[in-house]
Amino acid sequence: MSPTRLNLALERLRAAARPEALDAMARFGLTGDARLGLAVPTLRSLAREFKRDHELALALWDSGIPDAQILAGMVAEPAKLTVKQMDHWVAGMRAWDVCDQACTNAFVKSPLAWEAIPRWAARPAEFEKRAAFSLLAVAAVHQKTRPDADFLARLPLIEAAADDERNFVKKAVNWALRQIGKRSAALREPALTVAERLCQREEKSARWIGSDARRELNRSA
Repeated sequence: MSPTRLNLALERLRAAARPEALDAMARFGLTGDARLGLAVPTLRSLAREFKRDHELALALWDSGIPDAQILAGMVAEPAKLTVKQMDHWVAGMRAWDVCDQACTNAFVKSPLAWEAIPRWAARPAEFEKRAAFSLLAVAAVHQKTRPDADFLARLPLIEAAADDERNFVKKAVNWALRQIGKRSAALREPALTVAERLCQREEKSARWIGSDARRELNRSA
């Protein structure tokens, strides 16, 4: 990739910066050093301009700018992602939106995605662990041809992580459980069974995950 192309992308990002939006974004956990404050629609527009370009994506990620990292997921070529690159990206996540956008725009489309879930679920770092469950939630929606049995096999990961009190982890665990339960009629009851068990646990986070998932799954029945 030409350094000029990276410089152009960074120039376009900086030109669209919204420093006046940073305080409001921070209140919703949209943080990270050097954040520029771009809105997601603006980033999508830039992604259409630069198109899929894997080398550019890798360089944007390594800039460390959260907005550039979100753009990186949008221009990455998922089939070209390697295990090393995906692990490098999750290790560098410092905000939940960067995590979720990478999962939605790049990781879920990679053939390496499914095996990354248990690997990241075992990581202690907050956003690496969140990435596991964000990716599981996104896969439940977008990986249409994956058999329900695969999602059943991931439910124990949810129960194992339900004791994590960190806000960005427990919300992703909850998201994954809800999306699995809503994926199909065959998965709804197993997901509800997990939710019921979580409601009986001692940990506050497990009870919150269980009760919230139970409420949504019963409402969507």
